[in-house]
Amino acid sequence: MSEFRKNPVTGRWVIIAPERNLRPHQFGKREKFRHVGSPESCPFCPGNEKETPPEVYALRKPSTPPDSPGWEVRVVPNKYPILDRQAELRWFDRALFKRITGFGYHEVIIETTDHYKTIPEMEIEEIEKIFFTYQKRLNALRGDKRIKYVIIFKNHGEEAGASISHSHSQLLALPFVPPSVEKEIEVVKEFYLKEGNCALCLMLQEEMKGKERIVEKNEQFVAFIPFASDFPFEVWIAPRGHSSSFENLNKEGIRRLAEIYRNVLRRVDSVLERPCYNAVLHTAPFEGEHKEYFHWYLQIIPQITRIAGFEMGSGILVNVAPPEQAADFLRRAEWKK
Repeated sequence: MSEFRKNPVTGRWVIIAPERNLRPHQFGKREKFRHVGSPESCPFCPGNEKETPPEVYALRKPSTPPDSPGWEVRVVPNKYPILDRQAELRWFDRALFKRITGFGYHEVIIETTDHYKTIPEMEIEEIEKIFFTYQKRLNALRGDKRIKYVIIFKNHGEEAGASISHSHSQLLALPFVPPSVEKEIEVVKEFYLKEGNCALCLMLQEEMKGKERIVEKNEQFVAFIPFASDFPFEVWIAPRGHSSSFENLNKEGIRRLAEIYRNVLRRVDSVLERPCYNAVLHTAPFEGEHKEYFHWYLQIIPQITRIAGFEMGSGILVNVAPPEQAADFLRRAEWKK
């Protein structure tokens, strides 16, 4: 039987509409991830550094100059940016028609030198370097007082919005806090004032008791499918101890995150046969009193369903994969390279 469920962190309602005898292959109509192009033509591959704007940061071998081979992870401005870091930040408030100049940063984090390697195929040390680079860019952009929020996300495959298949993620630094983040902060703050505790902390406690929606866990992180997940097989990875900002994660924490992130994506690849997916880092804004009630997490969304008229018109998403059943499929998955 279908039911409405509400997520205590996002404040969103979702309809869980189970299909009889759900099987992951029912989502097989969607396009799977595939590699496009070759290392010779890929602007993200070593030797083609001049095909991108000049790098703003890179983890590279000693004595290798910028914009040359020798890097391990490389960050460059997006060649076709949504926002312009050279623009003057100006606000226009004219009754109904408010606007802001398109100031901001739009960067690409090239995650590996290997054109064909995906996160599930990487060594843990390689994934650690990706997360370390995330931290370096977040801390660097924190120094620009015009920037209020930075979102880091990964589009894996064409169905997820990636135009280049070489493994990469993107960063957008904004001069204001996005409405969805403001709403989430409002929801968790209200919960904290009422319950005296962080909503995600309590959610993790309950999930650890029941375990039916747990996908995997280690000493520092829990991967689970939320009780009111928006999308089929959507997974959240959250620190077990309360923390509002991803930037505060120490070296050991980065390693544990890299381990569970790779393992979850291996499970997703196995069960859903290498789907396209999005991954989004939800971390606190740079400014504001939110440390006690905002809890950061990494969200993974396989692109196996589409949003249609009802969802667009109502703002209520329909999830046809019950979280409990989807988590069971992922727990039992065996990854094969």
